[in-house]
Order: sequence, then C-alpha cells, then structure tokens
Amino acid sequence: MRLLALLLLFLAFSGAASAQQTVFGAASLTDALRVLNQAWTARGEQPIKLSFAASSALARQIEQGAPADIFASADEPWMDYLQQRGLIVDSTRVSALGNQLVLIAPANSKLGPVTLAKGTDIAKLLGPDGRIAIADPASVPVGKYARDALGWMQAWDAVSSRIAIGANVRAALLLVERGEAPLGIVYATDAAASKQVKLVATFPAESHAPITYPFALLKRAENDAKAKALLAFLTGDEAKAVYQSFGFATR
Repeated sequence: MRLLALLLLFLAFSGAASAQQTVFGAASLTDALRVLNQAWTARGEQPIKLSFAASSALARQIEQGAPADIFASADEPWMDYLQQRGLIVDSTRVSALGNQLVLIAPANSKLGPVTLAKGTDIAKLLGPDGRIAIADPASVPVGKYARDALGWMQAWDAVSSRIAIGANVRAALLLVERGEAPLGIVYATDAAASKQVKLVATFPAESHAPITYPFALLKRAENDAKAKALLAFLTGDEAKAVYQSFGFATR
C-alpha cells in the first residue's frame, strides 16, 4: 500500500510538473503570441496552450469557468469586467501594449490614400452597394473603437446600415482580403500582417479611446509559480521586442 501511495504521489507530481499554462489572447495578438510560444519552449518550457478570439468572448468564457491562467485583452473594459468579478489577480495587471486603428482596402483596390477627418464621406468611398467590414461594435474592442471613430467623423449614421460584421478583428480582415467588403477597419498590426490588403488611412488618435492591451494573471493561477513566470515573460523585454516587430507599441 505504501509503495502504491508513493507511486500515485509521483504520478501526481509528474503531471503537475508537466502541466501547460493556458493563455487567452485577443485575436490581434495571434501572430506575436505564437512566436513567443516558440521562444518560451526554446527555454525548455512546456508549450503554451493558446486560445484566440475577441476579448469579449474570452472574458465571458473565463467568467463561466474556462481554465485559463493568463488573459491578454485588446481593451481595458473587458479586463475591468473580470476584475470587478474578482477573477484576476489585481496586482499583476499591466497594460503592456498599444496599437492604432486603420482603414484598409483590398490590395487590388484603386482607392488611394484617404485623409480621415470630421466630415469625411466614408459612405461615398464604399460606392453604391459596398459595405464596411468591422468587428461587432456591440462588444468586440476593435468594433467599438471603429464605431467611436466613425461617430467622431460624423459618418456612423451614414454607414451603420452598411456594416459587414466579423466575430473579431481577423474575421473583419478576412472579409476585406476576400473582396467581400471594399473597406474595413482593423488594427494597424493586423493590416501589416496581410499581403492581401492595403492601408488607406490611419484614424486620428482623438477619434477613439487609446488602444491598450492589459495582461493579467487569473485567480485560478494565483499560486502557480510557472504561470507567474510566464506572465513576466510575456510582458518582459524579450517579448516587447517581438511585439514591436509586429508593429505594436510597447510600454
């Protein structure tokens, strides 16, 4: 019996030692976090389990008990949402990154550079039947930024009935890549990652709230030393160099 107990204890310890950490990351972080996963494993660590979606969807999954260790959101409100429910370790919250909001078109579009200002006629740029691709403005961060920017331009009323909604920023990007929408609003980093779209304009900073990415350890991992080390890695200097290579601003 004693031998069996020792064996079970050894197996339990081995399982805990090899456990992978799970990171829930905003869709716009997909490419950067995949590269960082490779850098993490190059240190001899277990590969990170990565789950990407809109920050809104990830936050709700965490609220419902999804087994994540770290959350990386594309805006502050969805991290606030989890913090208000006691689901993150408050002291670990750090806004590590920044981004820009841009207007894109298919790479073969004849549309040239556009100046975005109050009164810019986005509806005219869409043509008679075109729609503008954005993520869901009701909940997804990039969609909310897009709605606010269009509102600032006094263009929301003219285009709100001509929206092609994507589940997240990568879905909105895909609509433009496929030519299903002549224009789209995404993050600068997502536009830069695609050869099938071109940058038409960058929205003025004053047209929307600052785009920041807060990272935090989730309560379920509060006593997990490896998860804490991973968070430090994902927000540290080595990671910042990777984020910068994808076009993110670092803080």
